[in-house]
Amino acid sequence: MAVKKKRKSPVTESEIITLTNVSKAYSTGAPALKDVNLRISRGEFVFIVGDSGSGKSTLIKLLLRELTVSSGYINVMGYDLSKIKHRKIPKFRRNLGIVFQDFRLLKDRNVYENVAFAQRIIQKSNKEIKKNVPSILAIVGLAGKYKAKPRQLSGGEQQRVALARALVNQPTILLADEPTGNLDPKNSWEIMKLLEQINENGTTVIVVTHNREIVNAMQKRVVTLRRGVIISDEEKGGYIDED
Repeated sequence: MAVKKKRKSPVTESEIITLTNVSKAYSTGAPALKDVNLRISRGEFVFIVGDSGSGKSTLIKLLLRELTVSSGYINVMGYDLSKIKHRKIPKFRRNLGIVFQDFRLLKDRNVYENVAFAQRIIQKSNKEIKKNVPSILAIVGLAGKYKAKPRQLSGGEQQRVALARALVNQPTILLADEPTGNLDPKNSWEIMKLLEQINENGTTVIVVTHNREIVNAMQKRVVTLRRGVIISDEEKGGYIDED
């Protein structure tokens, strides 16, 4: 019997990310995501949680278009990621800010140059860079550290540099993949407060995390993945324990 194809759900103006019946299998055939449906509106703050192997990293890579779906449909900021041409991917990614657990700073460049690098990629003028970089460094509390190299900074300060770099191009969406994973509790909370402030200014923020305390305390929308399936999606949610 022929399998009936599932129709794409229409994307509304308020939705900035839409996943419809998304599945992703690795080359081994092992499923990473199975029939995932998710809608995120402009200006939302969403935690994506789940144990290792739950599909969180795969989901982020799909949203970045580092991976393509095995089946289903993804729309991010009006881009159909199943059909987007390879040459248009850099333009698509200009609207995304990305923060990783391991900072990924350029070790041979100072704080100012690490942040300016993101502006040079999109060919901002030197005049714009000289205006924008100090401004964003002030927002993340690093105005006085612009000459420092990454090795001269604490872990929390390095993550602030990474955050400044992600924000300097004024992204529509900020994706943070375990942004507090290498930080102590005090610095973790400071980074989360910055992310909340950024969200209050209109940026859609999506945070992948294992930090149970932060998730439970912040009372944001929480999407829980388990073995590639969304098992919970709650406003003002918390961290769900494994059975």
